Amino acid sequence: MGVDMWVLMLEAGVAFFLLVFIVWWTMYSGPKPTNNQQQPNAPEKKEELPDDTKR
Repeated sequence: MGVDMWVLMLEAGVAFFLLVFIVWWTMYSGPKPTNNQQQPNAPEKKEELPDDTKR
């Protein structure tokens, strides 16, 4: 019975290590772009045409 408990503890330790590793990998996988590196997604302004109906 003592050997079975060590196997369960080892399995729980490996599962905990994998959980921590996956969380660490996804949180710190690389630097996030700063505001200077991001491209603005704003639509381009269209030139306003003169309105000929105002006379």
